[in-house]
Amino acid sequence: MAESPPVVEMTGISIEFPGVKALDGVDFRLFPGEVHSLMGENGAGKSTLIKALTGVYKIDSGTVKVRDAERRFHGTADAQAAGISTVYQEVNLCTNLTIGENVMLGHEVRGPLGINRRATFRAATEALRKLGIGHLDPRAPLSSISIAMQQLVAISRAMATDSTVLILDEPTSSLDAAEVDQLFGVIRRLRAEGVAILFVSHFLDQVYAISDRITVLRNGRYEGEFLTRDLPRGRLIATMIGKDLEALASLESSREARHTETTDEPLLKADGIGRKGSIEPTDVSVHRGEVVGFAGLLGSGRTELARLLYGADRADTGTITLDGKKVALTSPVSGLDNRIAFSTENRRDEGIVGDLTVRENVVLAVQAKRGWARPLSRREQDEIVQKYIAALNIRPANPNMLAANLSGGNQQKVLLGRWLATQPQVLILDEPTRGIDVGAKAEIQDSVAKLADDGVAVVFISSELEEVVRISDRVLVLKDRAKIGEIVNGPEVTAQMVVELIAAHHEEPLPDGDPTDDPTTDGALRAPTTEGASAA
Repeated sequence: MAESPPVVEMTGISIEFPGVKALDGVDFRLFPGEVHSLMGENGAGKSTLIKALTGVYKIDSGTVKVRDAERRFHGTADAQAAGISTVYQEVNLCTNLTIGENVMLGHEVRGPLGINRRATFRAATEALRKLGIGHLDPRAPLSSISIAMQQLVAISRAMATDSTVLILDEPTSSLDAAEVDQLFGVIRRLRAEGVAILFVSHFLDQVYAISDRITVLRNGRYEGEFLTRDLPRGRLIATMIGKDLEALASLESSREARHTETTDEPLLKADGIGRKGSIEPTDVSVHRGEVVGFAGLLGSGRTELARLLYGADRADTGTITLDGKKVALTSPVSGLDNRIAFSTENRRDEGIVGDLTVRENVVLAVQAKRGWARPLSRREQDEIVQKYIAALNIRPANPNMLAANLSGGNQQKVLLGRWLATQPQVLILDEPTRGIDVGAKAEIQDSVAKLADDGVAVVFISSELEEVVRISDRVLVLKDRAKIGEIVNGPEVTAQMVVELIAAHHEEPLPDGDPTDDPTTDGALRAPTTEGASAA
């Protein structure tokens, strides 16, 4: 592997934004026929380095060589012309087009009368076949296939231009274990063909399963390049975050020591709450200072139930009582009026407003609750923002920075700060740690535990079953849009117990071969081995 010269060599790369040095003299090498993982906390500079390599960001200093020739990329087209393609976490394909049209978009076969559709679909079929997914009909709508298959179509599109460098940025975040295996089969096929693959993931088991080498960044600086086989996981985590693993293990022990008292009346109690076509009538209770986890497969009704508890959707059955009084939660405003806050799982489209500053994002909910006719003074804004920048360790600590320029983990902290600023008595967190690194994840989990210690009632939703078990006092288990059980947490409770409960529960027999009969084949559930040794 190292006997061949690197296909990409980045040396001394520095990039500075107003108020922050995103990269400070970073080195990175990528060899043909290898999978190289780029690791680091959110804010470490991973995305910035990728954008420097793909022409999105102009570098302030340093050099980029591709096949031993120094290059200056002025845009993504320059990078693609140099054989560098990227597939991002969010599948950026066109669902209104066919599979083949997506594969060949921008590279259609043209004839004297314009696009030759027959030849274009033939080329798409060949591109799909090279990745082992030639069974897909290129004329079928993209929307007819799963997200996992769309991810493979996106890779096929990237490779249709005969790229020699493929960047995969969090490609497995929405895939289950079987789909990850399928994706890894494609990655190994490309590696065997000599493609150099830069792989970014927060799942340590996946990194160790597919990577040949690892480069670690921390706070915009290069921490080292390692052969994967020579880098123990504990050392990787310590290098990434600059902390001992004992700091990450303290969260679980703090939960066990809390011993939430639940003999009093629940703060929030829902009796038979449901919505036709969304979630079956369900009972839920959350006490002050308690964390109740919602666990289940993708489509089990976790988010749908949370939206009813907040008022984002209106229930058509059941009642909700808050502090012993019946309340009508008919809109998000009514939820806020009752000091219920809901942090959405869709951070990009429904959470962070990228064109607003950190300050404007944090105070948004407080201002909405007060009313736009009574704007917060700058002093009030500063007091709120400074409090939560410090409490949540938002980096960089610059309230005037555009939220779009923050890392995913710090955007998630800004979103959490927005809702904490409303001083909620009930806080509903839907996938608050998805797609963020081990360090930021531990900080958010620690913040949740502290909120519970302060008496806030917390509903915590996560596809990571280990995370739900680690942080929750009780786990409410859902399947097929209905509650199927509830587990009181304790030392003997494991993520595997939750998986077994879901797998064992069938209200009626399923047809032979129905994929929903297997809990590992449905969307967002992460079986206990998915994150493995990741301490957070």
